[in-house]
Amino acid sequence: MGKIAIAIHGGAGTILSAEMTPEKEIAYKNALKEALSAGYIVLENGGSALDAVEQAVIILEDCPLFNAARGAVFNANGAHEMDASIMDGSNRDAGAVSGVDGIKNPVALARKVMEKTEHVLLMGEGAMEFAKTIGFPILEKDYFFDEFRYQQWLSIRDSDNFQLDHSIKKDQKYGTVGAVATDGEGNVAAATSTGGMTNKKFGRVGDSPIIGAGTYASNHTCAVSCTGSGEFFIKSVVAYDVSCLMEYKGLSLSEACMEAVQKRLKALGGDGGLVAVDPQGNICMEFNTPGMYRACKDSEGKEEILIYR
Repeated sequence: MGKIAIAIHGGAGTILSAEMTPEKEIAYKNALKEALSAGYIVLENGGSALDAVEQAVIILEDCPLFNAARGAVFNANGAHEMDASIMDGSNRDAGAVSGVDGIKNPVALARKVMEKTEHVLLMGEGAMEFAKTIGFPILEKDYFFDEFRYQQWLSIRDSDNFQLDHSIKKDQKYGTVGAVATDGEGNVAAATSTGGMTNKKFGRVGDSPIIGAGTYASNHTCAVSCTGSGEFFIKSVVAYDVSCLMEYKGLSLSEACMEAVQKRLKALGGDGGLVAVDPQGNICMEFNTPGMYRACKDSEGKEEILIYR
């Protein structure tokens, strides 16, 4: 068995230690550790990278600290619209859902789109109809209610403003979650899940469910999961850009991630970050914001759980 590795993120942005209570910091790190361990155990037991990233993201979706599934923010109508995607680097199969509600784990539904349909992305009512036909339970709104998220929405609901997760000021922090992994066979995979923007209107969709923008995986290069200002990640096609920089320019994983995040994304005015792995088990966690909730572990003894730069 070759080197195994996993990296996860829980959002990037203006995350400052001065604004974080010790209790909340511990809670975030414990949540990251739980998700990291869940994914790593899959790899350690000989499981696939695809299974590992799905399991890690499910744990993050179940935690209300992060803007995904249970912790999803409220849209302009006081409802939830969740997006997720997953991609298998061994064959570049992918699945995604957008604008779903009542789904406990959107990443699991995204995988079903990949495995049970000939499509990649299902949205809104169609995605919900698909979920029902394959027996996905639709949960009551109470499961997704979080007082902190609700107060976030109340503070801006009568305006044209929107904000990305947890932010004190608009566009300061992003709570998308994601994972990437390399398994013992050298296969890579990536998954991403989000609740989007607080008070978002008009069915806005960010980069998380868009293959190539927020999520990408190929055994030829790498697996990438992104978090940040989604419109800029879409314009920059960040996840695929990292892969292209490796494939066509011969850059290493870390060089490609730095070029994509610190130069190309910033040149457009975008901020955020990503986690990435390559088939050799190298890990990169690159971001151009003051902080990013992130963690990684490999079979050579590396293990990190970090928040600040």
